Amino acid sequence: MTVPTFSMAERDRRWNLARTFMESQGLDAMIVFGEHEDSGPATVAFDTWFTNSRAGTTIIFPRGGEPISLLPMTTFTMDYMESSRRGDTIWIPAKNLRLYIASSTISNVLKELDLEKSTIGVVGLEGYPPWHPEGIVPFTLWNNVLTQFPDATFKPVASAFSRLIMPQSKEEIEVVRHSASIGDAMARAMVETAAVGVSESAVYAAGMSVGFSSGAIPSAMHFWSGPDPVASGWPQWGYRPQAPRTLQEGDVIYAEVFSNFGSRHTQHQVLIAVGEVHEDFKRAARVARAVYDAGLQALRPGRKFSDFVDDMLKPMDGAGGWVIGPAVHGLNPLVGLGGFPADINQVPGAEAFPLARDYPTMYGDMILEPGMCFAFEPNYAFGRHVAHLGGTVIVGEDKPTECSPYTAQMLQAAGTTVAGT
Repeated sequence: MTVPTFSMAERDRRWNLARTFMESQGLDAMIVFGEHEDSGPATVAFDTWFTNSRAGTTIIFPRGGEPISLLPMTTFTMDYMESSRRGDTIWIPAKNLRLYIASSTISNVLKELDLEKSTIGVVGLEGYPPWHPEGIVPFTLWNNVLTQFPDATFKPVASAFSRLIMPQSKEEIEVVRHSASIGDAMARAMVETAAVGVSESAVYAAGMSVGFSSGAIPSAMHFWSGPDPVASGWPQWGYRPQAPRTLQEGDVIYAEVFSNFGSRHTQHQVLIAVGEVHEDFKRAARVARAVYDAGLQALRPGRKFSDFVDDMLKPMDGAGGWVIGPAVHGLNPLVGLGGFPADINQVPGAEAFPLARDYPTMYGDMILEPGMCFAFEPNYAFGRHVAHLGGTVIVGEDKPTECSPYTAQMLQAAGTTVAGT
């Protein structure tokens, strides 16, 4: 299998796109804050778009020059040194690297570039769902910068910049599709392992192992199992000292697989039936699949995101069940979120916990363009029997591309039953 890579032409395309953006926004420069590389799915990693390197840096990009990358620690410098020695394609030359990501380094670079009285766009001050409703920039750092540059104008631009870079180039689409193929392989390994008597952790390990052995760095997947679980997130044994469950006849596995290859992310909603499951799971899966298909029909360039979401959700009308979360959101970066009601409040026992609120569609006015990536994750439930399925879909010139159709269905466990269970 040929592994896709990013070229220097792709670097130049991105940098020129950023320069055009700065000119259109009246900016003299941009500061782009990146979240650290171990932060899991939905990371705020706009910095990697400029560098094609490790996440967790801060980028300062003057409109008339080249981006300067501020590194958090010397291990990043070592990686650049070794990668250069090996002949890797390096986007940021050594002369444009700085240590560290502190406010003092930001200030020094801004002064070096004569930006003390400039208009500077900032990526990192605005919210980024779901983990950062009010941005990622530390208060002390930003307060120091503002204090040292009273004559500069700092302008949040993440929303506009996100929309600019969401349509993927030809090279990026190849990397997205490669990432999706790895995610699908992870799901297949989970199906081939799951069976009555098998530990949850064995199924989890089978999927993650394939991701790593395929050359990706997948984030820790969300994973729950049981006869009727209403939950999402890490398995309990991932954060609480307890044994993993042993799969039983009639269980389902809910998993959200996060493949990450070359800083292009794909998501895969995995629903695995262990033996014969309750009929309501099958009913819910049929509704979820109808939503998925409606989304494929509605995802067309030139449409408003909100109109697409409305059409995607139509199969839920009058179906008689409830939803657990959004049916769709953007990827690369994660912008655009389909709205959903706070149906979780209706689950028996929910009244003892903080009540959720309805979520409106975010970025509803965004116009769909070819190359935009979306995680299709339709979900539906009857009682406590929840089905969710789906994968990554790319907007095409005329019709969308399904990157991971394997997980757009309820899957049947195909592992070997453990004797005596």
